[in-house]
Amino acid sequence: MISVLILTRNEEQDLPGCLESVAWCDDVFVFDSFSTDRTAEIARSHNVNFVQREFDGYSSQRNAALDGLPFRHEWIFILDADERPTPEVSREMQDKASAAGPELSGFRVRRRDYFNGTWLKHAQISPYYIRLVRRGKARYTREINEVLEVDGQIGDLESPLDHFPFSKGIAHWINKHNIYSTMEAEVVAGGAADSDASWKTALLAKDFHVRRVAQKAIFYHMPARPLIKWFYMMFVRGAILDGKAGVAYANLQAIYEYFIVLKTRERVRR
Repeated sequence: MISVLILTRNEEQDLPGCLESVAWCDDVFVFDSFSTDRTAEIARSHNVNFVQREFDGYSSQRNAALDGLPFRHEWIFILDADERPTPEVSREMQDKASAAGPELSGFRVRRRDYFNGTWLKHAQISPYYIRLVRRGKARYTREINEVLEVDGQIGDLESPLDHFPFSKGIAHWINKHNIYSTMEAEVVAGGAADSDASWKTALLAKDFHVRRVAQKAIFYHMPARPLIKWFYMMFVRGAILDGKAGVAYANLQAIYEYFIVLKTRERVRR
């Protein structure tokens, strides 16, 4: 009933655990960006489908997988190597996919992010993600922090998906977000972040992801964004309630936002 798509690039550390978490699936594809570590060896040792494609962008890579892979089943569960579906959500996905009517084309799941073993229950900014989609009904847009657009109605899964973004260490997270901040700065400096910058959409849109896109577009025009983000995470969302892990995560997110601000200014000057 469900195929699994895992996108990889040098994931020898996280891939074994990820594959074990989807052992229930008989149609797993590892879509790899020509890893230079043992990712290919690990995937093949688990007897899953292993396909490689030269990386040319986050959205384009994901769309190439959705459009080009010969999935056996009608529904596709999209997963990163540092994510683990819980047994509960794995069962729920299969039950709801089998019972879904033709009007449903996707399901949204709540993701639990962890930092040093602590669930960032309050600090996590975007806990909801569309990850289960009907084949041929979903497409990614926006090159960084991609948006998954679904042709049809979207349902909700009650059980969680676990995410371990710091599994490779703080340095890896910072290096990755240094790249992300460069890409975000290019979007902001180019004016693309102005789309859908409506307070009405940001506050009243029924779909969570539509609200998030509008909120980010408005946020990019605010002064002192890193400080606003830190205050919002710490005291509005309550990151401080997550203890040291929540405070550290709020600090890292504020630093990431400051990277975007500085790099945007640099591009505008040029």
